[in-house]
Amino acid sequence: MKILVVGSGGREHALAWKIAKSPLADRVLCAPGNAGTALVAENRAVAADDADGLSQLVKDEAIDLVVIGPEAPLVAGLADRLREQGVAVFGPGAPGAQLEGSKIFSKNLMRKHGVPTGSARWFDDVDEAREYLRDAASYPLVIKADGLAAGKGVVLPESFEDASAAVESMMVAAKFGDAGRRVLVEEFLRGRELSVLALTDGRTLVVLEPAQDFKRMRDGDQGPNTGGMGSFCPAPAATPEMMTSATREVLVRTVHAMAREGIEYRGCLYAGLMATRSGPKVIEFNCRFGDPETQAVLVRLQSDLVPYLHATAIGKLGDLDAPVWDPRPSVCVVIASAGYPESSARGESILGLEAAGEVPDTVVFHAATSRVGDRVLTAGGRVLGVTALGDDVEAARKRAYEAVAKIRFPGMQYRTDIAAALPPGASPFGAGGPAIVRKR
Repeated sequence: MKILVVGSGGREHALAWKIAKSPLADRVLCAPGNAGTALVAENRAVAADDADGLSQLVKDEAIDLVVIGPEAPLVAGLADRLREQGVAVFGPGAPGAQLEGSKIFSKNLMRKHGVPTGSARWFDDVDEAREYLRDAASYPLVIKADGLAAGKGVVLPESFEDASAAVESMMVAAKFGDAGRRVLVEEFLRGRELSVLALTDGRTLVVLEPAQDFKRMRDGDQGPNTGGMGSFCPAPAATPEMMTSATREVLVRTVHAMAREGIEYRGCLYAGLMATRSGPKVIEFNCRFGDPETQAVLVRLQSDLVPYLHATAIGKLGDLDAPVWDPRPSVCVVIASAGYPESSARGESILGLEAAGEVPDTVVFHAATSRVGDRVLTAGGRVLGVTALGDDVEAARKRAYEAVAKIRFPGMQYRTDIAAALPPGASPFGAGGPAIVRKR
């Protein structure tokens, strides 16, 4: 089978790395890829948003399966276009990708179909938004740009002044372009965050091991929101009871809701949840694998990933058994470039990659990297995702940080507290709950 992975980030390196291990994968291509994907796949210089170029590449290479990594091409309808060519595609079409492409669409769908989530109001007029924020009963609140903002379009204001500045930057100054033309104002949910990724072909759900990510830039969950500064798997909040509720009340209801709305969804359904005292509530949906959760999840997956990706793409997921997992937990630490997330330094030589990769049970996934001659260079904000397994969470994080310490480039920054504090009595091992759910 010839498989094409679309994208160039850490998620795509992790997917290509796992796919390349499959005996079903005769060739693995990545477009455009990075310096890391080049180690496990054949890179092709076609951008993830170049629908014409990707369509031609699929034809020229006689690709059997396309795995679309980033959200932007999914929202733009790349999966629809490639399916029209008769190609098996892992990733929802544009209607399904609205779950991530529009926070307002997602919130309305949840309200209509009884998926648990926080209360919210949306606005397309900045003065109306300010008036609502001025009268808000309590802070903090959550303000989200409606559209895609690379994981950065979320602000947690502590006061009216901060909230007013946030809507001004989104709706007037267009900090996130058209993505911030409309904003969603949500209640601030309290609890422990939980990322649950599931594969679905619209009838069957295969729930992957749950993870927890770290969005804030600095230690102690301080600083601006980012695309993710680290993750670990499984998440301590994912008790068997919480996972059962998340599967039944969130994932199953959402798949059924999409079907009732006439939307066929084939791909990864990512539920960003808050584990509250009253059960799981949806913070956000993504229409693709999470980053950096994918890195932490896939190093624990012992089963061959390719049959699950292909079965999802062709609507045969119900034919497969539940996947098998390494019982050891994993930790992923993201290393970012200078200036991230406000800006991104580029072109710095990265040293120590080989030494970092020699740490036992550790994989260095590349995100924003490029290769020039024999040098690997930084190429954007989040540069690497150093991911390790260990007998317990502390052993895994010790290995990950041991590898991080061997890597050097000017201005590199990372959090030092990823997976550092498990709550008392929390088990780092298997989450329990249903792993596969079939529509009867």
